[in-house]
Amino acid sequence: MTKQEEIKQLKNEKDAVILAHYYVRPEVQEIADYLGDSFYLSKAAAALTNQTLVFCGVSFMGESAKLLSPGKTVLLPDATADCPMAHMVTKETVDAARAEYEDLAVVCYINSTAEIKSWSDVCVTSANAVNIVRKLPNRHILFIPDKNLAAYVASQVPEKDFLFNDGYCPVHEHMAASEIAQLKIRYPQAPVLAHPECNRELLALADYIGSTSGIIKFATDSPGREFIIATEEGVRYALLQARPDAEFYFAQTLPVCVDMKKITLENIINALKTGKPAMKADPNTDAQAEAALTKMLELA
Repeated sequence: MTKQEEIKQLKNEKDAVILAHYYVRPEVQEIADYLGDSFYLSKAAAALTNQTLVFCGVSFMGESAKLLSPGKTVLLPDATADCPMAHMVTKETVDAARAEYEDLAVVCYINSTAEIKSWSDVCVTSANAVNIVRKLPNRHILFIPDKNLAAYVASQVPEKDFLFNDGYCPVHEHMAASEIAQLKIRYPQAPVLAHPECNRELLALADYIGSTSGIIKFATDSPGREFIIATEEGVRYALLQARPDAEFYFAQTLPVCVDMKKITLENIINALKTGKPAMKADPNTDAQAEAALTKMLELA
């Protein structure tokens, strides 16, 4: 029996469904029942009726699934798969902003821990952040934890006043604009499709800025056959599925999230067999964190 066949058999036995992010390994994306970015996966997790959700991604994704489906078993195949940015804001920063501005909304990128979500008014993803912030009645916005996505949203919603935190995704923040500029010279017909978590210097070179799903849609709908991709390299699998006739070019220093790559077929099998590691509820934070996520789903 192959690993893929074993996973299929275990899923049937456990009433389980596998959700995977675009940044995990190709063989994990291939066996997923639901494949997408954070926004798509959060919606799917909230709607599924299966008793067990296997979340192939990093820990904040498993936490979000547990918040939206508290009665279900949510498995994260590798408990050490974390997101550094998910921790990059302090309660003191949030409290200070609330004390200074009465008309303040704390907008929390879904790439954050459940505790940080519990300090917030609404969650957003890179796919819906602009739309949600525009809908909020508040003039002042504290956007946490990512400074780069915050700056991009601020540029799209100039009628709001933004307060910025200093968090970032290491993979996107450290992607070199100079390497993307070199690709532009080498492939002058290829548009640059960039994730808004990228640093400002790189985003200035982009022809399109959008979420991972947005990047895939742009490449799918475009008549072109060459694209420069400025996001984590795991998206290559979905891009090639959508456009097998196209060429996709990444920075010379390949952008890899080592935490996403911790999810393997082996630890998916182990999680399904043992029911561990499972996400646990936290009565101290879950109600407020769930409210911020639910408001996101309502506004989006």
